[in-house]
Amino acid sequence: MKILVIDDDSAVRKFICTLLKRENYTVYDADNGINGLLILKEQKDITVMITDLIMPEKEGIETIIEVKKNYPAVKIIAISGGGEVGPENFLVLADALGAHTTLKKPFSGQELIRAIKNL
Repeated sequence: MKILVIDDDSAVRKFICTLLKRENYTVYDADNGINGLLILKEQKDITVMITDLIMPEKEGIETIIEVKKNYPAVKIIAISGGGEVGPENFLVLADALGAHTTLKKPFSGQELIRAIKNL
């Protein structure tokens, strides 16, 4: 399974990528939605996208909308630690826009692996 991880926080991105590689997934990563969409365009067989919601350049919500439109087969896991309004509001919106699963930061590696397997 090929997974795309999009998060502007390099520590979070590294944690997720390391965890997924340990589980024998093929992992691609990007620091914002623009770069993530470029990877999706090149790598046609990515099946899961894990995206943060609050990022510079192109936020996760915008990215989810584009992925749902252009890559409807890709399963989406939205992650967020929130911001000033808190993560719940963003995660509810991501869910409404078609994210298959949402996780509130901080989450454990076990929670993430379970979410992927439940897709």
